[in-house]
Amino acid sequence: MSEEKNKQEEEVENKNEEKEQKEMVPKQDYDELDDRYKRILAEFENFKKRNGKERDSLYSSILSDVVEVILPILDNLENALKIETQDEEYKKGIELVVKQFKDVLASKGVQEIKTVGETFDPELHEAVSSIQDENLGEKEIAQEYRKGYKIGNRVIRHSMVVVAN
Repeated sequence: MSEEKNKQEEEVENKNEEKEQKEMVPKQDYDELDDRYKRILAEFENFKKRNGKERDSLYSSILSDVVEVILPILDNLENALKIETQDEEYKKGIELVVKQFKDVLASKGVQEIKTVGETFDPELHEAVSSIQDENLGEKEIAQEYRKGYKIGNRVIRHSMVVVAN
């Protein structure tokens, strides 16, 4: 009986060895598969990065489009604040709405473009006229007609300004 067991064990071992030999992949095939795997993995990583950049760009584009449409409303509210009124509660209400508007825009990364006293930059400002003023430097902004806004480095709306000298 022990001889039969030994023979059976040897047969099982031989079968296992044959399976292992059949399952072994030649080194050249293994290298090719490994290379393909690494290339596909790298392509997938690049796809994820590219997809993330496209998603961020699309979000920024949509946000700037929405903000651009809303900015004239903010301009009108700010102009309403400049008008003299006897009703102080009315004026406070408009001030609160303007503050809320600006807080929402700031929370989305929208910033006002600085103008008066700054040097004219054609990427940020739109010159609508120029004046001669001895007190101001060359290409210094003297007056602002309309506020400009940007998100990060992207200009949503250029500032309309008067440039000196």
